[in-house]
Amino acid sequence: MKLDRDLVARLLDEVKRITSEGSSDPLGKVCRSLKEKVDHYDWVGFYLVDPQKERELVLGPYAGEPTEHTSIGFGQGICGQAAETGKLFLIQDVSGEDNYLSCSPEVRSEIVLPIFRDGELVGELDIDSHSFEPFTDLDTVLLEGICRIVSSYI
Repeated sequence: MKLDRDLVARLLDEVKRITSEGSSDPLGKVCRSLKEKVDHYDWVGFYLVDPQKERELVLGPYAGEPTEHTSIGFGQGICGQAAETGKLFLIQDVSGEDNYLSCSPEVRSEIVLPIFRDGELVGELDIDSHSFEPFTDLDTVLLEGICRIVSSYI
């Protein structure tokens, strides 16, 4: 479906329901739901800060094609840059990025949002799209809301 205000509201309600029902794998369910329900979300996944290693992200639940990037150091690629800075990265055309880690030759754009709990970075939500320039302000509203909701599960 094309992302609009109604879909944003429905998805946020669904994520609240998923995370409150105490089911197993709530983050995986969130990934699958987003990938199935938003047309331009071709890969949806969570990277989690590895508590055993300093400044490293490890791949958590995801929906989409497998990726070789199961561990990413802070500063590496778009995900690593978001972890390093604690800021959202929205890249509408990844071909212009020098520090991009390609998960698939089909990926054209990416958005990465850091997830904080009690002021500390605990993970990230990473979305890849096979389209150029698909992300709008509605994506940011939706994904920031999801990050706030899931922060207690990471």
